[in-house]
Amino acid sequence: EMQLVESGGGLAQAGGSLRLSCAVSGLPFDDYHIGWFRQAPGKEREGVSCSTTDGRTYYADSLKDRFTISKDNARNTVYLRMNNLKPEDTARYYCSADPPKTGRGTIGPCYFGSWGQGTQVTVSS
Repeated sequence: EMQLVESGGGLAQAGGSLRLSCAVSGLPFDDYHIGWFRQAPGKEREGVSCSTTDGRTYYADSLKDRFTISKDNARNTVYLRMNNLKPEDTARYYCSADPPKTGRGTIGPCYFGSWGQGTQVTVSS
């Protein structure tokens, strides 16, 4: 059974940093695109980042200078480092796992077809 477990969220000050983690199990980790999206109350889901099966990374244009996605294949874990946090980054953050398919994704080839329970990020000031 596929499981995606996000962690690492919390309260941060504007200008601070957080690193989110996503532990993946129940699927062939190396054969899936792993990504992140977020959703704030009253707003639509927003794609954040995507890490592909062949090591490419993609970001939302507004976030690419502040956020970094990385993978530890040995631990089946994906990370999202968020720097210079802003109040508008406040949202619940979800990681996703997507088997490659033909067609345009939301962020790079990630289409965010499945996700975990999410982790809350709140940025003050």
